[in-house]
Amino acid sequence: MSFTTTSHVPDGLLPHGGQLRAAVTQFSIPLPQWLDLSTGINPNGWPTKMPPETVWSRLPEDDDELESIACRYYGVHRILPVAGSQAAIQALPRLRAPSRVGVLHPGFSEHSNAWQSQHHEVTAITADQIDNTLSSINVLVLTQPNNPTGATFDTDRLVHWHEQLAARGGWLIVDEAYMDATPERNIAAYADSPGLIVLRSLGKFFGLAGARVGFVCAEARLLAQLRQLLGPWAISHPSRWIASQALQDAEWQHHARQQLLASSNRLQTLLIQNQLHPTGSCAFFHWIVSPHAAAIHRSLAEQGILVRRFDDPPSIRLGLPASEDDWLHLESTLAHIAAIHSGTRSC
Repeated sequence: MSFTTTSHVPDGLLPHGGQLRAAVTQFSIPLPQWLDLSTGINPNGWPTKMPPETVWSRLPEDDDELESIACRYYGVHRILPVAGSQAAIQALPRLRAPSRVGVLHPGFSEHSNAWQSQHHEVTAITADQIDNTLSSINVLVLTQPNNPTGATFDTDRLVHWHEQLAARGGWLIVDEAYMDATPERNIAAYADSPGLIVLRSLGKFFGLAGARVGFVCAEARLLAQLRQLLGPWAISHPSRWIASQALQDAEWQHHARQQLLASSNRLQTLLIQNQLHPTGSCAFFHWIVSPHAAAIHRSLAEQGILVRRFDDPPSIRLGLPASEDDWLHLESTLAHIAAIHSGTRSC
C-alpha cells in the first residue's frame, strides 16, 4: 500500500494529512491562505479550556478519574489511556510472538507498518476476503469506520470473527478512531473478552489531535501488559485534564454529532454536484476513487485547498470545512475545476 501527499516525510515515517508547511513551499501559497481538508479531524472541535496551574507543575497521576470517566463514555469496564491510539498501534505488535497478521486494505497504513517493523508476516486483505482468510491468520486488524473508505462492519460479524480468532489464541483489533459520531455501531462493549482489542481516540471527533490522547479497551491481562510496556506518565498531565473535561461534556458531544452528520451530507451533495461522486464516506470525510486523483489533488492545491491523496487505489479524501467562508471557498474551487475538466474525465 502506497500513500502520497505533497509533503516531505522524514526517513522511516509514513506520510499523513495535515502537513501544510510542505504544501506552502511546493505551491508558494502563504500558510494562512490554505484550507486544510486533508486530516479527517473535526474542524470544529471541543472548545479547550486552560488547565489549572497545578496541572502544569505536577506529574500526571493514574488515580485522577480519567479512566473511570472514559469507561463511562465508551461503555466499558476497563480501559487504558495512551498517548494517542498511535502509541497502542506501535506497542501491540511487541506483545505477540511472530504471527500471521491480516490488515484491512485500503486502510490506515500505520497498522501494517507497525506489525511489519516487529517482523510479523503481514498480508493486506480487502473486506470481502476476510472470511476466506481468517483461518490462515492469527491477528486481524480492522478500522471502522475505515480510513479512507468509511466502511463499517456488522457487529455480529465482528463478534463471529473474534470468536474464531480467540479460540486459537488470536486477536481481533478494531481501530474505532472515527466511531464517536455514530457510537451505536461501536464494539468496545465486547472488549472484556480475551482476544478483542478496541482502540479509541480523542483526536478525530473531539478535534484534540494535538493533545495525543487515546484509549485501549481490552481484557485486564492484556491491558496490564500494555501498561507495563508503555511505562509511567504516558500522557501529560494537561492532556489528561483536558480529556476528562471533554469526555464529560455531553451537551457538546450531542451537538457535535449533529453538526458532523449535517456537514458530511452537505459535502456529499457538493461533490456530486461537481461530478466527484464519493466511493465511500463517513461523518468525517468522503473518499473518491478516480484515475484522475493526482490531477484533482493538484488542481485543488493550486487553489489553496489541501486534500489527502492515495496511490493504491488512485483516490483522494476530503474532510469537512470549518466555517461558511471555507465552504464557499471549496464550492467555488470545485465549480472552477469541474468547468475546466468538463468532458475530459469521469469520477
